[in-house]
Amino acid sequence: MTTLMTYAGPGEADALVTRTGGVPLAPAGTAWPSCAECDGPMQFLTQILLDGQGRPITQDGTSADRVMAIFMCQNDPGMCEEWSPTAGGNQALLFTSDGLQPLPAPELEPGEDEDVLHLGAVNAVALAPFPSADYGSAREEWAGLGDNDLSNVLGQLGGEPDWLQHPETPTCPACTHPMDFVAQFEEGPDHTTAMNFGGCGSAYAFSCAPCVRAAFLWQC
Repeated sequence: MTTLMTYAGPGEADALVTRTGGVPLAPAGTAWPSCAECDGPMQFLTQILLDGQGRPITQDGTSADRVMAIFMCQNDPGMCEEWSPTAGGNQALLFTSDGLQPLPAPELEPGEDEDVLHLGAVNAVALAPFPSADYGSAREEWAGLGDNDLSNVLGQLGGEPDWLQHPETPTCPACTHPMDFVAQFEEGPDHTTAMNFGGCGSAYAFSCAPCVRAAFLWQC
């Protein structure tokens, strides 16, 4: 079974749902992540709802126990190794879902643009389950239904990662076990507001639920 995430139109910027773009939700007092390479504030990419076992929620209306928020440096794209799960150019955070609130954005330096913090659009996500266990096949099946556009596939929740290059499943830095795959993301349906994964790349989110750790990387 593959659960596709498909574009469902503009979304609410601070909704407690799986979405791309908008405003991150976090516990009070959380600091906006900064890039370990350049020290600049990162761009918020996406929010994923998880259950108590750290698995992505693949059915509409299911309550979330945890939330993953993913950030990536876009201060000088390509210079901070933002594709790496360990270099510090991106950050994936796990929170319990209780008491979350919009995370205040940091002040920008004079001349800095708001797009270093936020994507240009909020994309709502619709869930589309398919019996195929292969992500690529499920995408093609969905695109073959009616007038569906393949570019409107935003990724998948759970399942198996569809690596563009060699497998890069991260190891949890706390327990040293391989992390569990959470979600795969495509850049987005509109290139002017898309996430930057090197041009037609794919991104991968992982978690270690017992250690409350998460990781993110992308390939192209």
